[in-house]
Amino acid sequence: MKKVVVIGGGPAGIMAACTASNQGNDVILIEKNRKLGRKLVITGKGRCNITNDCDVEEFIENIPTNSKFLYSALYTFTNYDLVQLLNDNGLDTKVERGKRIFPTSDRALDVVICLEKLLKKAGVDVMLGTKVKRIIAEENKIKKVVLDNSKTLECDSIVVATGGISYPLTGSTGDGYKFAKEQGHTVVDLKPALIGLEVEEAFVKNLEKLSLRNVAISLFDGKKKIYDDFGEMEFTKSGVDGPIIKSASSRMKKIEGLNYSLSIDLKPALGEDKLDSRIQKDFKKYNNKNFDNSLNDLLPRKLIPVVIDLSGIDPHKPVHQVSREERKKLVSIVKNLRLTIMGTKPIEEAIVTSGGIKVTEINSSTMESKLVKGLFFAGEIIDVDGYTGGFNLQIAFSTGYLAGFNC
Repeated sequence: MKKVVVIGGGPAGIMAACTASNQGNDVILIEKNRKLGRKLVITGKGRCNITNDCDVEEFIENIPTNSKFLYSALYTFTNYDLVQLLNDNGLDTKVERGKRIFPTSDRALDVVICLEKLLKKAGVDVMLGTKVKRIIAEENKIKKVVLDNSKTLECDSIVVATGGISYPLTGSTGDGYKFAKEQGHTVVDLKPALIGLEVEEAFVKNLEKLSLRNVAISLFDGKKKIYDDFGEMEFTKSGVDGPIIKSASSRMKKIEGLNYSLSIDLKPALGEDKLDSRIQKDFKKYNNKNFDNSLNDLLPRKLIPVVIDLSGIDPHKPVHQVSREERKKLVSIVKNLRLTIMGTKPIEEAIVTSGGIKVTEINSSTMESKLVKGLFFAGEIIDVDGYTGGFNLQIAFSTGYLAGFNC
């Protein structure tokens, strides 16, 4: 029987601990918070998008960073395996738009409760409110961990599943990167992924908290379109956020020195000609009103002053006097509202951290370090990240399973 220490009580750590224990090992799970799954509880706005109901190949397509590294993990413990495991242990799930899988209760806490049940069932010894100070290896082989109180735990294997550096209040403060570096590992530059964007245009502050549904976006690097998407977004005090914006942010590999911009199509269901016809119909309806009172059926109230200002049309102009050229300019803005991207929100606000332990230093078939025998990594600490839709949590569960199975 091997002695295994798992550091980190998130989805990757819990899955690693359960799997290692079910393999007949003596397992201790160490979590520095007083509760398990603190970050998990706030994911998906408290609903927890557990995984995605697509096949593994489609999963790979939704992982922009080092996706090939994850083939073994995703095929060994699939999204269907995860759902089956949770269902068998009392957590009902449902599939929503975009094949996103949520708990039927819409409560992320229920996912954590189910995972706690799995730990108990597997007989894992859980140490809460305990911080690891450092990892000790001798002759490139794991020997023990040293806790903050200077107590040591001898072990044969360690799984580091401490997460990234996003949402540090949940405990993701980058401890694992320090442990990895001390053992000779390379940490690829850390940057935010799945995060809101900051823009240059001052008018966004007037649109703060405005949510838009069924809009299309295109992300440009200079003149080259590098991404497009359709769905929901919202304006913030200094930029834009929401599901499709977060996904777009993951395509932006380098902020500094690059020329990113965003185009928002407010009416993607209508081509320019059909939109022009729609506007003419509205103008006829509001024939006796001024231009600024003619767009209530077309746009959200908050957006109207911004679009009018960008169009250059006199808001007090009688609507029947708006020229064809002015109308075409209006159509152009509605179909192509441009924003200049200045950067992202702070990494502390990112859903996931991009960057981490260099994948070429980890055995992709086992999640074991190629540098230190008995040292394993799982979850967000590795240099892999996916788009929104449950992909990042599945990465955590799958890499956690593979690490636990092999340690």
